[in-house]
Amino acid sequence: LVWLILGTAFLRELTFPLAFLVFMVPLPAIVMNAVAFPLQLFAAQSATFCMQVGGIPVLREGNTIVLTNTTLEVVEACSGIRSLQALLALGAVYGYFTQKPVWKRWALLFLSIPIAIAANALRVAGTGFLAHFIGAEAAQGFYHTFAGWMVFAVAFVLLLGAGTLLGRLPDGR
Repeated sequence: LVWLILGTAFLRELTFPLAFLVFMVPLPAIVMNAVAFPLQLFAAQSATFCMQVGGIPVLREGNTIVLTNTTLEVVEACSGIRSLQALLALGAVYGYFTQKPVWKRWALLFLSIPIAIAANALRVAGTGFLAHFIGAEAAQGFYHTFAGWMVFAVAFVLLLGAGTLLGRLPDGR
């Protein structure tokens, strides 16, 4: 409609805002399930590895992490898919406003994916460390929620750092 009513010049100017509207459409359940479960498994595997490296005796069975004093289940809410969606949206906006070349904008958007996944895996590992050293109650409630916010803030800072590094690269015209 923008192209039809306002013409090609306006459409070119409004391409990003119109494309950004895709983030307001919820993903279908079939896509959420197809993406969330592998993310759950990756978070559980990564957390188990980090805890083993940290000297904590731990056993992983699927998306369940068994510690000596408690059991943690990496459920769909802990898959990190929501923080991945949020960081993708932030990466798109940040890239659009800070990067001139289109390839840098796309690079920043794609870099937000591994940043979000790694941050979530570290959040799950941190929850395991808290549960082991402080107790099972640390894996729930305030600590769990606060850790989620803090790790997302760290992921956002990493995204800002990636944007800064991309900004220092030559444009490559």
